[in-house]
Amino acid sequence: MGNPMAVPAPPPPDLDNPPPPSRLQRVSLRNRVTWLAAMCVAGAVALVSVGAFVTVRDSLYQQLDDSLTERAVEAAEGPLVRTADLQQVPVAFFVATNFRINVLSADGTVFGPEQRPPMSVLELSVAKGEVQRSLRTDKASNSRVVAVPTGRNAALVMSTSLQPTQRTLAQLSVVLVVMGGAGILLAAAAGTAVARAGLRPVQRLTAATGRVALTGDLRPIPVSGDDELARLTASFNGMLSALAESQERQRRLVADAGHELRTPLTSLRTNLELLLAAARPDAPALSEQDRQEMFSDVQAQVEELSALVGDLVELAREDTPQAVHESVDLVDVVERALGRARRRAPRTEFDVRLNPWVMMGDATALERAVLNLLDNAAKWSPDGGHVRVDLYPEESTGLTALEVADSGPGITEADRPYVFERFYRSSDARTLPGSGLGLSIVKQVAERHGGSVLAAEAPEGGALLRMTLPGSPQQNEQQ
Repeated sequence: MGNPMAVPAPPPPDLDNPPPPSRLQRVSLRNRVTWLAAMCVAGAVALVSVGAFVTVRDSLYQQLDDSLTERAVEAAEGPLVRTADLQQVPVAFFVATNFRINVLSADGTVFGPEQRPPMSVLELSVAKGEVQRSLRTDKASNSRVVAVPTGRNAALVMSTSLQPTQRTLAQLSVVLVVMGGAGILLAAAAGTAVARAGLRPVQRLTAATGRVALTGDLRPIPVSGDDELARLTASFNGMLSALAESQERQRRLVADAGHELRTPLTSLRTNLELLLAAARPDAPALSEQDRQEMFSDVQAQVEELSALVGDLVELAREDTPQAVHESVDLVDVVERALGRARRRAPRTEFDVRLNPWVMMGDATALERAVLNLLDNAAKWSPDGGHVRVDLYPEESTGLTALEVADSGPGITEADRPYVFERFYRSSDARTLPGSGLGLSIVKQVAERHGGSVLAAEAPEGGALLRMTLPGSPQQNEQQ
């Protein structure tokens, strides 16, 4: 059974309507750092000041009590004369001008100066011998009072004013407050300086993002130091470089596509204008042969445009990052591509040798790449020519190699580094149909799957195009 006390799960946060920022979040980061530094230092100063004040206060009062008690004991052990003015008190106590001495008898009689704190039951208990010593603070006279027995049914009462000690503590509190305030102000200034210096890279990043948004300028930001903000700036520069490279690729693609589309569109427009002009009543009639040739040209140009647009769409799709998580049998991929290539080039013989190979990848993209290699080989091979297709593992690298070799004229050494570039066509290929995008699609598919491509000369004398891919020669059996 279900738990009747189960608490329902909270609703997910609304990412489209985030909560409004708090009052603290509306304060700039620099001011927050400044206030945080000031508050931390203020807390530390307050703790240190309170601790220092309490320690000094207790120490001063303890020293005062010890000194007062010690003098009272010395006076009680010395010779005393029972007179009203205590004229024969020991000479040592005349030096202690801040101390007042009185003698309290057990019957409550007080001997000594008139200016004295009022006696209490504590001093009378010492005089009667009930307690050995008493120590108290008299708030009326603001003095500290100690009483010790004299041994004659009397107690010596000694008092001293607390004003010097309190004056010292007052001066100490003023010093602590002033120094603490100065420390807080200094901390606030240091926090402001640190915040400005530390947030300067963030300000540069903010200015750079604003510049990119307004002007599209993708220049990198200068990096100084090796801290977290410097690494953040370097990462942002990497993002700008990737964005600039993507824009440059798009610009080149658009420019090259426009250049390649211009020729078939111009030829198609010319043929269509001639056909429209010939259809007018007053125009000279075209022969049936000329008309058929023009229709054939138009059909060929439309097919060329369709192929070019399809290659552009495929190339744009390959530029988009895609997740590769499907187990692909490369032999099946090559065989499907071979079936399509044989239908397109029925006069070409394909000599096929395939070894088992399994990899993780996109089966559709891989089939398109293999088909482009086969179509390219069939295009350059003469009627009745042979195209060799080998799929074999490379023991030295742990990869598999797909080699497609034709029986055509081959690729010159100067053209080999560029045959996989977009829209690149050698001088011999410009008279043949094609868009110049097929092999670039092969390169992109191979690199997206962790492989590579290579153009070389085949032992048969034609061109050899090789695509290497990762994977395993054995297929994992599922239980």
